[in-house]
Amino acid sequence: MVQSECHFINGTERVRFVKRFIYNREQYVHFDSDVGHFVGDTPYGEEVARHWNSDPEWMEHRRGAVDRHCRHNYELSTPFLVERRVPPSVSISLVPSSSQPGPGRLLCSVMDFYPAAIQARWFQGQQELSVVATDVVPNGDWTYQLLVLLETPPQRGLTYSCQVEHVSLEQPLSRHWEIPPDTARSKMLMGIGGSVLGFVFLVLGLSFYLCKKVRSIFGEKPTVISPMATTG
Repeated sequence: MVQSECHFINGTERVRFVKRFIYNREQYVHFDSDVGHFVGDTPYGEEVARHWNSDPEWMEHRRGAVDRHCRHNYELSTPFLVERRVPPSVSISLVPSSSQPGPGRLLCSVMDFYPAAIQARWFQGQQELSVVATDVVPNGDWTYQLLVLLETPPQRGLTYSCQVEHVSLEQPLSRHWEIPPDTARSKMLMGIGGSVLGFVFLVLGLSFYLCKKVRSIFGEKPTVISPMATTG
């Protein structure tokens, strides 16, 4: 197997070309443009290096690979590989924890960005928090992703922020998160409030009914006929 590498420092200001010759997963000889000749990495590779280094025409061809292979391809690929910028999408999710108490851990997902260099941090207010981060992982479509997990569980009443810095962004991108209201507790309080309100209306309605009933019974004066009345 033959593997060719181009190493660029500050664009094409300094370019290094390396060609590696590998057999059975072992590199036995290589060419380094900074050295200017082949170097043997095994006893057999040393023999091969002496043979190739003794051929001036072959060596001139190898040394020219810095311009022919590296600088030429750099110019062709610059618009896509060097100048390309894809901003990340950032989202926050709560990851349940079965091994530790608490509501879980906050996960900041930084997705689909290019180039790979990026910085993602967690804050609570102005205080930076400890995190556990994955390596930057290639997606296979010339974009990358990064996951950053907050080490400590979130606390109610506090606001947390995931801040991302990337060359594609004019300013840092932040996403904020806080624990939502306790749904079960809210439903319970609403149920209690509804019951109390219903009881109040029941009492008022019953009172109104009884008052009306009493008035219907005692509201008119009864007619009394005296048994002693006589006509004169």
